Amino acid sequence: MAIKPLNDKVVAKKEQPLTKTKSGILLGEAKETPAYAVVEAVGPKVEGIKKGDKIVYKEYSTTNIKLDDEDYIIVAAEDILATL
Repeated sequence: MAIKPLNDKVVAKKEQPLTKTKSGILLGEAKETPAYAVVEAVGPKVEGIKKGDKIVYKEYSTTNIKLDDEDYIIVAAEDILATL
């Protein structure tokens, strides 16, 4: 099942915190989850953001959902701070 955002909303898949560095060092449990995600779908009124972009967003202004064992967020385009 695909999520189709409405108006100025963006659906993105949250990035999971790193558990191991590139060199193989195991990291402890992350205290905070990163406030960035990969865009999965955009609403018809969103400009400048497309599927596949990595975004930085205001963490307190999202709606978290779980679909098919994946964690997604829905965020308004005005609450997206930057793309990476």
